[in-house]
Amino acid sequence: MENRPLYNLYCTDCIAGAKKYLEDNSVDLIITDPPYGIEGDLLHRHYNRNEDMVIKGYVEVPKEKYAAFSQDWISEAARVLRPGGTIYIISGHTNLLDILSALKNSGLEERNHIIWKYNFGVYTTRKYVTSHYHILYYIKPGGPVTFNTHARYGFAEKNAANKSLNYQDREDVWIINREYKPGEKKNKNELPEKLLVKLMQYSSQESDLVADFFLGGFSTARIALGMGRRITGFEINRVSFEHHMVGIDRIEPGKLLADLKRGKNDLPKNHRKSWTQTDIKNLHIRYKQLLSGKMTKQMAIAQLQKEFNRGYFAILNKISEISDR
Repeated sequence: MENRPLYNLYCTDCIAGAKKYLEDNSVDLIITDPPYGIEGDLLHRHYNRNEDMVIKGYVEVPKEKYAAFSQDWISEAARVLRPGGTIYIISGHTNLLDILSALKNSGLEERNHIIWKYNFGVYTTRKYVTSHYHILYYIKPGGPVTFNTHARYGFAEKNAANKSLNYQDREDVWIINREYKPGEKKNKNELPEKLLVKLMQYSSQESDLVADFFLGGFSTARIALGMGRRITGFEINRVSFEHHMVGIDRIEPGKLLADLKRGKNDLPKNHRKSWTQTDIKNLHIRYKQLLSGKMTKQMAIAQLQKEFNRGYFAILNKISEISDR
């Protein structure tokens, strides 16, 4: 463990770089935001910002080459992921079909198609304003998948409306604002820290190897190091690479861990345990008793959760079966 470097970052094309530097089945998690394929080098026409503060040298992929490009880099990503490893690809809608096609041919398996809603989009008058990205969550079959269900909230944690925070946090539509960085040198598009932290909390452990095939503003690299992960990745734009490499060795490994919101594994004792016929009979009897005692259905379920050490939906489903008989 001590001999493994915390980071190996390369100024090179990701496809050639992966072939040269990354071994088969060596990466635990990939988080990456590939080029737009929509004249990203000309995006300044659409944004009201000081382009003097944007790092020069953005390398675009021509639209006519985007499908083949996607096939090539996603094939390499699939090769280097360990069995059970996870990849998150952040994409706009324009070339989404090319990325989905490449994923279909890669042997990776879809887990979720997440929608990330952000706080400002490109203003339009003749169509709806686009203000979301797609986050494609896939895994490589054949090994244990890291998904930390209680990474951020325990099942018992509720909001002011008595709704499960764990459930809400794991829904597949996320509202996370982009970050404003006035007065700072920045890349064309950078992923917000909150988004990266969430992905790493759910899909990696400390000391795991995280890869970003398109380092861009090095946000993934900085967050990975700050969360005690190792990081590798590629950036073809030398101006951006050299700018962001300055100070990377001064990041304190694990410095973000102390302030992370962490959930507690408060699953009921009998979570996913099979129901016996005696359990079902006793549940039936007890449910009828509680209702006859003037409890509402919701109150009865809450009490039964405690008595039978089961989750809400486990009790609700069994009650529904009873009602159907």
